[in-house]
Amino acid sequence: MRILAAAAAPAAALALATALLAPAAIAADYPSKPVTYIVPYNPGGESDVTARFQEPYFKEVTGEDVVIQYKPGAGGATAWAQLNGFEADGYTIMNVNFPHAILQPAMKDVGYQTEDVTPAFVFHYTPDAILVRADSPYQTLQDLIDDAKANPGATTFSGSGTNSANHLATVRFDQMAGTKSTYIPFKGSAPSIAALLGGQVKAAMSYTTQGIKAGDQVRVLAIATEERVAAYPDVPTFKELGFDYVAGAYRGVTLPQNAPAEVRARLSAIIGEINAKPEFRQKMEENGYVVTDIPHDKVDQFIADRRAEYASAIEALKAAN
Repeated sequence: MRILAAAAAPAAALALATALLAPAAIAADYPSKPVTYIVPYNPGGESDVTARFQEPYFKEVTGEDVVIQYKPGAGGATAWAQLNGFEADGYTIMNVNFPHAILQPAMKDVGYQTEDVTPAFVFHYTPDAILVRADSPYQTLQDLIDDAKANPGATTFSGSGTNSANHLATVRFDQMAGTKSTYIPFKGSAPSIAALLGGQVKAAMSYTTQGIKAGDQVRVLAIATEERVAAYPDVPTFKELGFDYVAGAYRGVTLPQNAPAEVRARLSAIIGEINAKPEFRQKMEENGYVVTDIPHDKVDQFIADRRAEYASAIEALKAAN
């Protein structure tokens, strides 16, 4: 019996050492095959565009491909509710958006909680921007505000969906400006801009990216960035106009919740390395995106800050529903 026990001890120690080393070995080898990258929206939107921008650099950094797949539905909720059902080996990753992933569970049961979709890295945001038609009488943001104050409820904003980033931004704008406008949701950014161009609404609560796509058909009144963006050097920020407002749709990359911590850290490092590439940053900035560098160990604070930032607007949305 003593001989058996003595023989078993080294084997047990070896098994324990192997188990302890396994996560590190997995992380060092990750990825060693193509990675599926799920975009929870239809092709062509900002989430898809930025995933496509990342695609060649992922290959450059890791030597492996990402295979982009689409799982649209319920403003992203369909995919996010399924995230933790995927194999947690790091070979299925998913785009996740804020404020959507905070706002949706706060408003109703959508099959997931914000904590279920914690990103490994938040790599950019699409700045909020107020757009009007090129022939609009609103030459400045103050023109729009003056009209909205003089005619409560008559100033209409199009936006992408109910309880979305655009909806939240419209509520927050009304709170800041002391106005009362009417938000009209559409099924996506493109239909929202089409409604603006077709004269169905007076303005669009949208993004810099949509302004770039629309070109000289629209006038951009203000952008929610710290500093003016390269694509719109003549357009003031909200801050310049007296509003302490820097916001937009933040996007990150996440994994199933029980993925090994080492794999999460490795994915965070990969996305961070992509973000650091000058060519990638230039492409993002030229297309109206603002690159952010929020790695996995700073994400919890990022989400806590966003919750606090959105709190009063979420309460206003709840009261209106």
